Amino acid sequence: MYSKKIINRFKNPKFAGEIKNPDAVGEVGNIKCGDIMKVFLTIKNNKIKNIRFKTYGCVAAIVSTDFLCEIVKGKTLKQALKVTNKDIVKKMGDVPPIKLHCSVLAQKALKQAIKNYQKKKKK
Repeated sequence: MYSKKIINRFKNPKFAGEIKNPDAVGEVGNIKCGDIMKVFLTIKNNKIKNIRFKTYGCVAAIVSTDFLCEIVKGKTLKQALKVTNKDIVKKMGDVPPIKLHCSVLAQKALKQAIKNYQKKKKK
């Protein structure tokens, strides 16, 4: 069902974990499948300096979040907001169609984190 690339990343995610005192956190979930994704950001000079995640879910959910982190680390917030679920799927490779929603959740978690950061900065 999953490619070797996805299984290897699932077994050895590069960005799993939490950031202590993050600048922003975004959390989303899907009631139907039970996936919950939490993204932590450290932002400096409007760039994502560090990003980590905690995901409760299937292989595709965990790998989607991990590849999202790889894609956006070092990008400006504006650049990161332009990342789509299709960019995540492209990075993952062969994803079962029934699992494409995981990439959408990862994208939403990032957008939520950035939105929360921007709200906090306005205060």
